Amino acid sequence: MGYAKVRSVGLIGLEGHAVTVEAHVASGLPALIISGLPDASLNESRDRVRAALVNSDEDWPQKRITVNLLPADLPKRGSGFDLGLAVVILGAAGQLPLARLRGAALVGELGLDGQIRPVRGVLPMVLAAVSAGIRRMIVPAGNLAEARLVPGMTVLAAATLREVVEFIRAGVALPDPPTPEIADEPEGPDLADVFGQQRGRFALELAAAGRHNLAYFGPPGAGKTMLAQRLPSILPPLGDADALAVTAVHSIAGALPAAARLIRRPPFQAPHHTASAAALVGGGSGLARPGSLSLAHAGVLFLDESPHFSSVALNALRQPLEDGWVTLSRSQGTTRYPARIQLVLAANPCPCGAGKDASCSCSPLARRTYLNRLSGPLMDRIDLRVTLSPVGAADLLGDAGPQESSAEVLKRIIAAREAAAQRWSGRGFEVNAAAPGAVLRGPPFRLASAVTVDLVQRLDRGTLSARGYDRVLRIAWSIVDVSGRSSPTRDDVNEALELRTGVAG
Repeated sequence: MGYAKVRSVGLIGLEGHAVTVEAHVASGLPALIISGLPDASLNESRDRVRAALVNSDEDWPQKRITVNLLPADLPKRGSGFDLGLAVVILGAAGQLPLARLRGAALVGELGLDGQIRPVRGVLPMVLAAVSAGIRRMIVPAGNLAEARLVPGMTVLAAATLREVVEFIRAGVALPDPPTPEIADEPEGPDLADVFGQQRGRFALELAAAGRHNLAYFGPPGAGKTMLAQRLPSILPPLGDADALAVTAVHSIAGALPAAARLIRRPPFQAPHHTASAAALVGGGSGLARPGSLSLAHAGVLFLDESPHFSSVALNALRQPLEDGWVTLSRSQGTTRYPARIQLVLAANPCPCGAGKDASCSCSPLARRTYLNRLSGPLMDRIDLRVTLSPVGAADLLGDAGPQESSAEVLKRIIAAREAAAQRWSGRGFEVNAAAPGAVLRGPPFRLASAVTVDLVQRLDRGTLSARGYDRVLRIAWSIVDVSGRSSPTRDDVNEALELRTGVAG
């Protein structure tokens, strides 16, 4: 009889947990029993691990093998425990001394031939291992670049089970695979490509400065999609915390390339209007996977042709827009993914797209029904609403002169963000869109009654909600930051009101 244990790491959503893989080999009918709340893919590892060991010239113990995954009340899922299972079984059978693995963790999926294949979510696994005091990890060679993004961890990589066994048994150094060449990120679309639409450009700049949600309305070809696609190009690069979170979500989704590096550019997600609610916010059987909402964390979620999305999918965005998190409950547990996004909607004025033009064939009822697909509670969370007119010939042909590039606008955005961060310093937030209403309406930031008189009238008449009141104030502060001034005027508040409602105050 023999007993052995090794360390590994499991994931529940984005949260990693250190897991102890222990094995007991005893006399009895040959069998492999796995306990500790394994899922179907983990139960299937019996045959994968056995074939991998045999094809790596190791003997499979013809005894009763019991494997337990601690803590036993924590759900375990995925194939990342394969490597730990193979090593601990050899250790418990007395075929492999495990002293070299003291303080180390193992992660990897095994092929039947003994190859160690990459797994999803290695970055959050390594982060969890560091938090648990583990300082060495053996990961698949295909995950090496991703694993080494985390400081404070010595990462070793292996391509085969044979290499790992020889390292543990005889101290044969694991080969350091060549680092994949990291290509420069392709340049995204530039604002210089957008002709005219000064109002739309101004709203885009305010959205970038204050992290406001934005909606564009207008006929086809007015530039709604072009403007939305260029929002990431005027957003500041992600800081360390956001870059780690965004990269971790993309790792779990399997969206990182082999030459992984921290994602510093704000992500941009533009799902098709046929996307289901599960594809948008996350879902799937067992423990839910991240959807477009979480893949856009710290970046932009763009819904083109937004009235054509299902009402279920659109309304599922309401709570994450407020909380910055999406919580998904399934039969096997609850997962939570970050979802602090800027939402950009685009919509035609009516089903045919012509709007009030003489060629429009839509009835007034059809127009109302079309735009009413965007529910009131969802639109109440949209700060900026801009109607774009068709681009004129002078703008399209460049007669109005060159347009500002994204690089030029980004300089103003960075200065505006710095001004906002200094204003809200010490209050737990950095951008205007995150400022609580109580702070905006209290000293020292409460605006004089002469400045907000028109806004108060709209509130008293019931044409503006309390949430809308606060959002207008946030937009006014963003206008001030972009223009380089210190405090909003009555004109700033009225302009913010017009941008919020689409109607002049």
